[in-house]
Amino acid sequence: MRRLWRRILRALPGRKAREQARQETLQRELGDDYYLASQWTLMWRKFRKHRLAKVSLVILGIFYFIGLFSEFFAVQGLRSYDSRYTYVRPIPIRFVHPEDGFSLRPFVYGLTQERDPETLRRSYVEDKSVTYPVRFFTRGEPYMMWGLIPGDIHFYGAEGEGQVFLLGTDSLGRDMVSRLVHGARISLSIGLVGVMISLFVGTIMGAISGFFGGIVDTIIQRIVEVLRSFPEIPLWMALSAALPANMPLVQTYFLITLILSLIGWTGLARVVRGKFISMREEDYVMAAQVTGATDARIIRRHMIPGFISYLLVEVTLSIPRMILAETSLSFLGLGLRSPVTSWGVLLQEAQSVRTVSLYPWLLIPVIPVIITVLAFNFVGDGLRDAADPYS
Repeated sequence: MRRLWRRILRALPGRKAREQARQETLQRELGDDYYLASQWTLMWRKFRKHRLAKVSLVILGIFYFIGLFSEFFAVQGLRSYDSRYTYVRPIPIRFVHPEDGFSLRPFVYGLTQERDPETLRRSYVEDKSVTYPVRFFTRGEPYMMWGLIPGDIHFYGAEGEGQVFLLGTDSLGRDMVSRLVHGARISLSIGLVGVMISLFVGTIMGAISGFFGGIVDTIIQRIVEVLRSFPEIPLWMALSAALPANMPLVQTYFLITLILSLIGWTGLARVVRGKFISMREEDYVMAAQVTGATDARIIRRHMIPGFISYLLVEVTLSIPRMILAETSLSFLGLGLRSPVTSWGVLLQEAQSVRTVSLYPWLLIPVIPVIITVLAFNFVGDGLRDAADPYS
């Protein structure tokens, strides 16, 4: 429908003149390179004009970079905690001291514990008589980057006994910024790995179904229909609940990824099948068959590249669905479990209304989830517009 409206608009008076003027402008700016450019070059030139998609791509790049080097960006380790600082509210970094005035070097105050005489609830207040400078690239808790490279340099930290809790702490005294950074590696990678598996399985099954047809197509489509007939959330819950509670964390991570990919490939397979049915009668496919090319070579070298742009868009739009699925399962307690840290695991700790009312900063993990999902959707919209020849 969208393409139909664009064709109608192109046929309106004045539309052709504006389109011709635009093409002439592009030709003057780019010269002959515009007509000699490849499909990917033209897509990139159109994608660069989508400002929201470019900003989203930068945001996703920052998120994945932080998740990749989470040990460096986190103040605390994955299993570290300090029971002296439980449920500390977010503490800002200061630049102005009441007595000394403005300081170029950021600092944080010391923390003292108080107890409400009526509710007996502990709270922490800043002790303005004690300051701790905050530095970048400071030494702190030792870690093993990716389990291979030892190090103790962190992106930021306070000197001495100072504590930097930019987003507060949880019930065990664990820094929320550090937990968000460690959770980014799991949540972002599980979406990427899961979509890659779904893309591979969906493309292969859809290609075989659409290219060969007949009994092969019937069998594959019945499998797809059976899988799509199950309600997704209850099925994910059942498969996740079947995992042993004492299973090693790494195995749990990969099995959750496989479970999410088990359902995700069916929709892509249906689309790929339809594309192959329409493409297998094209002249270049018949010419390849006449020259003696094998079926595998025709599919791999001639047909799949014909809609690779669509697959690229599908990947960017499927990753946020995977991230939301993992977050939902972990939030319900059926996905990843502590001590593995993901954004869904962090949100699980904020299920209680009482906890949220007393410690609202525990809901902060929902913010990166929203930002990541929106960023992937905007990037997908930009790629879809760039790949659309009628846009």
